Amino acid sequence: MTERIRFKRGDLTKERVDAIVNAANERLRGGGGVDGAIHRRAGPGLLAECIELYSEGCPTGEARITGGHELHAKYVIHTVGPIWEGGSASEPELLAACHAHAIALAAEHGIKSLAFPAISCGVYGYPPEKAAPVALGAVKEALEQHPSIELVRFVFLDADLRDLFSAAADRLG
Repeated sequence: MTERIRFKRGDLTKERVDAIVNAANERLRGGGGVDGAIHRRAGPGLLAECIELYSEGCPTGEARITGGHELHAKYVIHTVGPIWEGGSASEPELLAACHAHAIALAAEHGIKSLAFPAISCGVYGYPPEKAAPVALGAVKEALEQHPSIELVRFVFLDADLRDLFSAAADRLG
């Protein structure tokens, strides 16, 4: 794939990048999984900023940006992935849009490095083997449009998920 995309096993909330991407819910109020972990580590200021700036929340497939608060990252880019409904409810298009919008927003804010989780692959039920090529294809295309982004790191708690995404990247070239 591209030299600008990397994969690792680790804790997304501890990444030392300009921005981490949050797999948020539409209300942007914190929740379970990655979303809850980011909100806990960032502290109460993150929730307060989400409420103040984005009282209307964030529609599926779009992205919003806040400060990183108590995280190492300066910013959090919140994006809402699709809930898997079998693949016939525009899930691939919405998942691609999450990644594209997050990268575009990063570029608009002068962000050079960002870290993504496996958006929608947890409680939203998107099969990782289907999500990986969609996510990676969207990131590759977005990086072509935004050359100022130097690094996109996908961070997974699970080594098997990391390996699945890495293999999908190899297949995409």
